[in-house]
This record gives sequence, C-alpha cells and structure tokens, in this order.
Amino acid sequence: MENPHAGQGSVLLDIGGDVGALVVTMPAELEGIEVEIRPHGHGTTAHRSAPDDVHRHHPHVAVVNRPVVGGSSPSLVFPELVEGHYELCAVGTDDVVLTVEIHGAEVTTATWPE
Repeated sequence: MENPHAGQGSVLLDIGGDVGALVVTMPAELEGIEVEIRPHGHGTTAHRSAPDDVHRHHPHVAVVNRPVVGGSSPSLVFPELVEGHYELCAVGTDDVVLTVEIHGAEVTTATWPE
C-alpha cells in the first residue's frame, strides 16, 4: 500500500566525513516529478565509460511540498551523498538542468532554474 503522506515531513540527513546532503528549492509547478542525481559526466550515453554504466541506477527523489517556517516550499532532498560534483535531471531524460558540488559534512542548497 502506498503512503500518501510519505516524504512530506522532516528528512533525516546522514552527513559527516566525506558525506554531505543536498536540498533543492523547486518551482511549484514541478511538484510530484522525480529528479535523478548522478556523478558529473555520467549523464549521457556519450559520457558513459563502460557498458555496465548503461544499467547503473542513480538515486532519484520526488519534488514534495514541504512545511517550512511561514508556509511551505516545494523541494527535493538527497540526504546522503559522497562529496563530489553532480548533475541533476528529470527522471527519464538526459537533459542536465542543474549541477552542484557536494562537500562532506555540509548541506548544500540550490535552486532549480525556472
């Protein structure tokens, strides 16, 4: 059974050492879409270094309207990422919309372009 309230509250971040987290503020009209994150340069077939990369699973999360002080904010949260450079795109596409750099023991924030 699907939980209709899953993901709408607080998110536990597991950061420290070389592991950080990412919070992206999203446009309201994108609520519900899923966004994938992958190491920079692994997005398109042309950049894949080995045949196995084609089948590699990359983490993805949904855009959720989360409660914040004074209201709510559509966002996505990746709670545990090894430091490095990443690219984000809507699931099912290779269109990189945002690139970020994650630092260990820190929460990186970004805004999805309109």
